[in-house]
Amino acid sequence: MKKLFLLGLLILAGATTYAGGYRVSLQGQRGLAMGHTGVAVVNNAELAFFNPAGLVFLEDKINAAVGVSAVFSDVVWQNEEFGQSARTDSPVGTPFYAYFSYKLSDKFSVGLAAYTPYGSSVEWEKDWAGSHLINDISLSAIYVQALGSYKITENLSVGGGPIYVSGSVNFNRNLNRTLSDLEGNRANVTVDASGVSAWGWSAGAMWSPIDSLNIGVNYRSEIIVKAEDGDADFENTPDSPLTSFPDTTFDAELPLPAELTIGASYQLNDKWLFAFDYNRTFWGVYESLDVDFAAPGTPDSFNPREYEDSSIYRFGLQYTANDMFTLRAGYYFDESPVQSGYFAPETPRNDSNNFTGGLSVNVTDNVAIDASFLYSKFKEIDESYDYYQENGQNVPFEGTYKSSAFVPGLGVTIKI
Repeated sequence: MKKLFLLGLLILAGATTYAGGYRVSLQGQRGLAMGHTGVAVVNNAELAFFNPAGLVFLEDKINAAVGVSAVFSDVVWQNEEFGQSARTDSPVGTPFYAYFSYKLSDKFSVGLAAYTPYGSSVEWEKDWAGSHLINDISLSAIYVQALGSYKITENLSVGGGPIYVSGSVNFNRNLNRTLSDLEGNRANVTVDASGVSAWGWSAGAMWSPIDSLNIGVNYRSEIIVKAEDGDADFENTPDSPLTSFPDTTFDAELPLPAELTIGASYQLNDKWLFAFDYNRTFWGVYESLDVDFAAPGTPDSFNPREYEDSSIYRFGLQYTANDMFTLRAGYYFDESPVQSGYFAPETPRNDSNNFTGGLSVNVTDNVAIDASFLYSKFKEIDESYDYYQENGQNVPFEGTYKSSAFVPGLGVTIKI
């Protein structure tokens, strides 16, 4: 029975990391409306995320951008062989961002950024067919970054700075497929870890070989998140020495992989701007997960993940209609890093097609309202998770997943 518990915690930790790999592409309403491009677009303080090297090219002394999105997701699972199905009933997620830049001189700008690139809330139906893997999960990660941007020449700049990450996770699952107390309530465990923190960094460069063309590159480092002394609370376990589950703690290290983004933007004329970004996330670093349990006699555990590096291809355009309205649209294709046989329902996803749009309304010369929307359609997939063990044997959990998400967002840009 303890092996089942160990596997459940491993799945939890994998869910945390997978949610980190699950790119929440909502780091700016203007960039998102253009297919989440931005590494080579000089637009507003959203550059603090997309490419801090570009902050020094902003014309105004002070630039600020804040915003929030509402994530409405829908996931359906079905196993036709056994006539089973389930649907998530997840709360609305609200990722946010806040960016600020200050121009100290023509050659040097500083900035500060806070954003939520990773996070997920998933709630499956109670005691559904996959409840031995997950009932619900809520996790978040907040990035805070200090930034500097320096202009080496009139058309070349560099920028970057340290990143501080703070996160938390709460996860619940049933202990196995059948175990319950005398009243028939399924035995389950809730695992909670808060105050998880780590450090990383990012660096970028921007070059304008001609006035109408910008080329940008930005690198965000791998970050190792250490979950220490997380709490595990057991409920509805039978009162028997053979099924005794004392509350315990655990430690784990979770890698958030490095990523590299390169791209270009082209100003065709006073009206039209085109942008393209290519993002490579180095998920290959996530081969396995080791978990250290504090309970005496509980062995450490090893869980293979074998993720693959993945790519995102982003396309965007912007049309300046007049002094008040700027329109945007875009598309991006997002590859999944998960290999066949490792598909688990904590954050169910596959390759996705993502369609975006939005606009800015200049309320005054100094204030603009930015709006965006994103529709994500994930490729329908028949897949399994093959590493759940029961009675010493692997018991695959498989089925068909259909997933989609709709995300409206609203933000404000201020320049002085």
